[in-house]
Amino acid sequence: METYSLLRQFADSWALLVLFVIFLGVIVWVFRPGSRAIHRDSANIPFRHDDRPADDRNPTETRK
Repeated sequence: METYSLLRQFADSWALLVLFVIFLGVIVWVFRPGSRAIHRDSANIPFRHDDRPADDRNPTETRK
């Protein structure tokens, strides 16, 4: 059997099944009970230290 045919047969059967199971696992992991707080915290990362605007003189300078 040719290498291409062997790999194509593997990709059409077992690899497709493995990738589908991984996809379902990711979906279950994201929507598991108790993960809402983790996702909400991750979504709010850009706004954590948003207490004052950036300095207009030198925006790359760190604040003290």
